[in-house]
Amino acid sequence: MALFEMTRETLTAISETSFDIEGIYERKDLQRHLKKNISVLAPDLMVIAEEYGDWVDSLRRVDLLCIDKDANLVVVEIKRTNDGGHMELQAIRYAAMLSTMTWKQLIEAHVTYLSAEGKSIDTAEADILAFLHLEVPDEEGFGKDVRIILASSNFSKEITMAVLWLNDHGLDIQCIKLKPYRLQDRLLLDVQQIIPLPEAAEFQTQIRAKETAERVQKAERYDIRYQFWEELLAYAKTKTQLHASRRPGKYHWIGGTTGKAGVYINYVIRGDDAQVELYIDDHDEVTNKARFEYFKSHAEDINAKFGEGLIWEELQSKRACRVKYELQGGWRTDRAEWKGMQQNMVEAMIKLESVFRPYITSMTI
Repeated sequence: MALFEMTRETLTAISETSFDIEGIYERKDLQRHLKKNISVLAPDLMVIAEEYGDWVDSLRRVDLLCIDKDANLVVVEIKRTNDGGHMELQAIRYAAMLSTMTWKQLIEAHVTYLSAEGKSIDTAEADILAFLHLEVPDEEGFGKDVRIILASSNFSKEITMAVLWLNDHGLDIQCIKLKPYRLQDRLLLDVQQIIPLPEAAEFQTQIRAKETAERVQKAERYDIRYQFWEELLAYAKTKTQLHASRRPGKYHWIGGTTGKAGVYINYVIRGDDAQVELYIDDHDEVTNKARFEYFKSHAEDINAKFGEGLIWEELQSKRACRVKYELQGGWRTDRAEWKGMQQNMVEAMIKLESVFRPYITSMTI
């Protein structure tokens, strides 16, 4: 997009130029200006170090190492090229290496930086604390995350696609375009954040926070269910050979075979309730419905033998059918009650298989 100088009389286009044409270098010029005016890139930054590379077995150096108001480390990488090179990969490596940085190392890095700048080192820690609005160091809250800021004359499609994908998967990377313009004897710099778009940044942050919370909850649910199934299957082996070859899993059901293809006996656990079921699914809706009708034709006898509680579901909107028995308590139930729940589920499973066994054996469909 073009820039114009506007006067009362006219609009005059301002000519685009390049850092190459203007003889502007990365470290000598761009980096020097940005470290003194870091708010050009983001309003919440404090420069901690320049050309930081105090890690083992590496000669690589971060252009500018910063900290933000939330005490997160910020990697700033600067390029004057028109495609950004491979700066996103470089910055990710730096972020990974910095993820273990301690408060003490942060202060040491800042002392080294101030000394190289010819500034007093006596207030290095105090200055950082003042920036963070802290009276004493919060070492546990420090460096919980590492942000990345990429500043370049332009970005290749590969970089922008990679950054968008990485941000969708939990990283925090900004792309800031630095575009030089020439107006007579003056050199102008247009600074634009292109990823994420400023007007969408807060919304995207909220979306990422929600997705992160959902992933954590999902992982916790998987872990809890695995533990529930582990205990249930261990107990079941002391009572029956049904499901004896099954292993605990993270999903809400544990399947078992009946010896008849397409007819299964399953344990099911949800957050607040559970069930055992005869599940009919032979990948053919006509066959499934015919088998269900066959079992249902003997429902009076089956219900009498099982007792109250069997629920017959043809599942009109699905290919499969099932007959289930529901039980109280799910994986969210207090663990002190799990043993009783598991015993009830195993007892119900044994009874379910027993009353259906003669009809499974004699079924010819």
